[in-house]
Amino acid sequence: MLALQSRAWKAVKPVMARRLFSQTPGRNSLIQVFQESGVRSITLADTRTRNSLSLQMLRELQEAVGEEDPSLRCIILQAQGKVFSGGHNLKELTGREGKSHHQTVFNECTHLMLTLQRLPVPVVAKVNGVAAAAGCQLVSSCDIAIASQGSSFSTPGANVGIFCSTPGIPLVRCVPRKVSAHMLLTGLPITAEEALQAGLVSKVVPEEELDCEVQKVVDAILHKSRSVIALGKKFMYKQMEMGIEDAYREGGNLMVHNINMIDGQEGINSFIRKCSPSWTHSDN
Repeated sequence: MLALQSRAWKAVKPVMARRLFSQTPGRNSLIQVFQESGVRSITLADTRTRNSLSLQMLRELQEAVGEEDPSLRCIILQAQGKVFSGGHNLKELTGREGKSHHQTVFNECTHLMLTLQRLPVPVVAKVNGVAAAAGCQLVSSCDIAIASQGSSFSTPGANVGIFCSTPGIPLVRCVPRKVSAHMLLTGLPITAEEALQAGLVSKVVPEEELDCEVQKVVDAILHKSRSVIALGKKFMYKQMEMGIEDAYREGGNLMVHNINMIDGQEGINSFIRKCSPSWTHSDN
């Protein structure tokens, strides 16, 4: 776990506003990445393969989310076309490629999904279309998911003889057991509204309101202390795996630490003074 955590961020030069990240040398990039005002937008741009999570796509996504910048406050994952992602590229999973290649694909996928959870900033999935199999896994692994009304979500791997074992890992941690079992065992899709009721997505809006709703979420994040959000996100996931007494014990200690941080005191004093806080974004 520590090894994966240490790989979540890579030291690079500071990211300038409105920048397209470097592409994979010698081949066309499958994603588009821009960053402006602390918000990194990553767009899956391989509509030819339904934005499949090929090995190249997984590695490019890992590089894009893992590129360190102290000014980064939020990441948006979105996609071109009407398919957010159709899942793994099955052409990479034939017997011709061999087990070693297959294992590499799933290792890279696991690394990406765990990185999304371990990043210190919120990751928002902006879904406008089909999220299937590992594409549904990608949505499930994001902290927040905003979907258009026409979107759908499914884990149909068993239809082609490959059970969605890894896509099911974050799925069963997001939705009730009966819902995940229905999705995994039948492969039938659920609508955006059904995904909202089950807890797979955070909010559903008409397609024409999707940009506005995502911006509302991003603005809410940007108005908060980066260090406080990082502290809170880390514990939010950690306490899910803890017993309730241990969670309260560690949560109480963390609250005391948070209160005594520079930004913790800034927030309290600003509330008392009835003025806007001036965050330092410091871990102290």
